[in-house]
Amino acid sequence: MKAYERLLKYVKIDTESDPVSEDYPSTPGQVEFMKMLAGELASMEIESRLDEYGYLIAKIKANKPDVPKIALIAHVDTSPDASGKNVNPRIIKHYDGGKIGLNKDTSMILDPEVFPSLKHAIGQDLITTDGTTLLGADDKAGVAEVMTVAEYLTTHPETKHGEIILVFTPDEEVGNGTKYIDVAKIGADFAYTLDGSQAGEISFENFNAAAATVTITGRSVHPGEAKGKMLNSISVAAEFDDLLPKYSRPETTEKYEGFNHLHLITGNAGKTVMEYIIRNHDKRIFENQKTDFKNASAFLNTKYGPYTCEVEIVNSYFNMNEKLKDHPEVINLAIEAIKECNIEPIIEPIRGGTDGARLTYLGLPCPNLGTGGYNYHGPYEYASIQEMDLAVDIVLKIIAISTK
Repeated sequence: MKAYERLLKYVKIDTESDPVSEDYPSTPGQVEFMKMLAGELASMEIESRLDEYGYLIAKIKANKPDVPKIALIAHVDTSPDASGKNVNPRIIKHYDGGKIGLNKDTSMILDPEVFPSLKHAIGQDLITTDGTTLLGADDKAGVAEVMTVAEYLTTHPETKHGEIILVFTPDEEVGNGTKYIDVAKIGADFAYTLDGSQAGEISFENFNAAAATVTITGRSVHPGEAKGKMLNSISVAAEFDDLLPKYSRPETTEKYEGFNHLHLITGNAGKTVMEYIIRNHDKRIFENQKTDFKNASAFLNTKYGPYTCEVEIVNSYFNMNEKLKDHPEVINLAIEAIKECNIEPIIEPIRGGTDGARLTYLGLPCPNLGTGGYNYHGPYEYASIQEMDLAVDIVLKIIAISTK
């Protein structure tokens, strides 16, 4: 079965993760999907185990001794930023470079002028959404490619390889993909997450990341009697956001530039809570961004009184390059494999998170590979069938080169 055929099947299962759930995995659809994958692996005569935390780990036995043990990792959940229920994928054959209308009933259009990656997809076959949900290529394209690699290895016993460990994680999109993972149970020498974008891309740098919760406490008074008494927490919250650098927002940054992203705000005149994510590749600037939050809070507390503004900052993960620079062979292996597929490696920093970052800090070197998916976390998401095939070929090349 081709990787894209698996993707078409996998996106039908709603695995959207839930950031407020206290369960782990956070949603039952993820467990349902894991069980489906376990069944597929069993049909390939590959043993797997789904543990109490929702991690599915399978191992393909080595047929060549004394070569590295490699783990291939993908997450099963989809982002809560857009619905993952009732996904209705469609295939655009031989994309001609024009605008793609996603839905006859809406004005949603995949426009190459807005999404320049489409300009590199002319002539390819694309899988898109119908404009009402995300697609789920993040990261079901990666899941499909890992499963396709597994099928190839089991149906081509002449292909030499060391032990190959397949790891499927839940809740990556809500920051908990490796919360309970046991690296020792994986037992690999190194790993790759298949969770990137363009096939041929390798990423070994990611953001340092933190989550900031800003709580503004005001004084709620009847608006008819509010003069000199009311302190509207919503207005103070807006003032707090205005104190942060305007040039450090997602919509004004790219490549190695960090940002502060206000992604959730709830409240009323009496109390407002803002949720931010703080991101930067540079550890020094990352720490300065956190200081900006503390300084803004101190300014408002001086202006409006103590305890008006409280800031809680929790580190999420760190730039894996700090650890991977001690394991250049893992990166060089992937670069060599990409070149053997007759394409030039695309070395890009990850402007987001990855299970690989935390795994690397847990002692398992784990850069990230592209899967052929684009425009993640929303209805403009799409995947290239040809790039998905290429992603599979790259992984098989990595395995082949590792046995030399």
